[in-house]
Amino acid sequence: MRRVFNSLIRRWLERLVRVYFKRNHPKLVVVVGSIGKTSTKMAIATVLAERFRVRVQEGNMNEQTAVPLGILGVKYPDYREVRSVGAWLRVLRRARRVARRKRDDVDVIIQELGTDHPGEIPRFGEYLRPDIAVVTAITPEHMENFKTLDAVAVEELSVGAYSRKLVVNQDDIPEKYRADKKHGVEALTTFGLERGYFRFRIKSGAPLSGYQVELIRQGTEQFSARVELVGEHNLKSALAAAVVGVELGMDAKEIAAGLGKVRAVAGRMNVLPGKKGSVLLDDTYNSSPEAAMAALKTLYRIDAPQRIAVVGQMNELGDRSPEYHGQVGEFLDGKKIDLVITEGEMANKYLAAAARKRVKHVIETKDAREAGEAVLANLKPGAAVLFKGSQNGVYLEEAVKMLLKNPEDVQKLVRQSSDWRDKKGL
Repeated sequence: MRRVFNSLIRRWLERLVRVYFKRNHPKLVVVVGSIGKTSTKMAIATVLAERFRVRVQEGNMNEQTAVPLGILGVKYPDYREVRSVGAWLRVLRRARRVARRKRDDVDVIIQELGTDHPGEIPRFGEYLRPDIAVVTAITPEHMENFKTLDAVAVEELSVGAYSRKLVVNQDDIPEKYRADKKHGVEALTTFGLERGYFRFRIKSGAPLSGYQVELIRQGTEQFSARVELVGEHNLKSALAAAVVGVELGMDAKEIAAGLGKVRAVAGRMNVLPGKKGSVLLDDTYNSSPEAAMAALKTLYRIDAPQRIAVVGQMNELGDRSPEYHGQVGEFLDGKKIDLVITEGEMANKYLAAAARKRVKHVIETKDAREAGEAVLANLKPGAAVLFKGSQNGVYLEEAVKMLLKNPEDVQKLVRQSSDWRDKKGL
């Protein structure tokens, strides 16, 4: 019965989105990909706000029911209301009012699209016709359902079949997927730090101080900008935002100003002051092999008397989970890191085993609190500490909380709402 009700709600919301786009004609920008969707979405919104009236919802509300609500700008029911028929009827009434507006005060809507199972990205094409679709990466995700990277590529790149323009991250999408026409891809343009029609050339900068970059278009410099993000890999979200700005007709001054305002999203390489003068790199929102190794590269580049990596279990990797955890463990460099703390069954069993071959000090912990206590027991003044792990059941933000210098910074952590605290048993 619940499944039937949810299906009816979803279908009704999709119908309202169709009505909305018949009455209103804002540009629609969607973001898909295995990693980096929320950071890219928020970077695009920040840049486009320099010229346009934008609609974007914070967080990663990207599943089949949440997407129509995000497009209409209607709040998703909280955890206390999500099973209430009355609450959903109120949501539908609000959505209907928005859909029937003859004039909505928005120029561009930015929405991320997520997938857990094959066929979910194509299904968005039943009622959406994006003006621009950005594909952030093709990397392992939900492998218990997708099984192979080929299947992931088919899923994520299927957005090209119903989008007017496609913007693809060339660095993190293998060539065979970008070139294979069976995926329905007719890429408008590519971007990347290493290669692509659009590139960022890093002129100066460091992991904790931001970067001065030049936007390069087909080998020609366009303009310079300052980007206050941590880690070179995070520049890709800012670069995607710049490309979308160019595609929508923004000038160099507007795009540069917007890039200067882009900031890290909570739980995505957010820098926070820690106890004993330490620097905390809060990358606790979620994790995957590629994202974990990118975060570790940033930690390696930080000049600090002690570097600690707190690495949690990576979820939803299917049968290859032992292999992927081992890969991250093998990436740990004992010359650049002083202590590794693992949390979660798979991390303790496979990542820690691989790490011990390279790093002198490795500590296994059963949960986030124990991980936080391990950091506190070994923390030296001025240390740099990276926290990286998946969301469900790992929750390393609770370890970060124990290390904060300023207790009020707890509001900058992910999953601190009352519903999340209930889920975590806090």
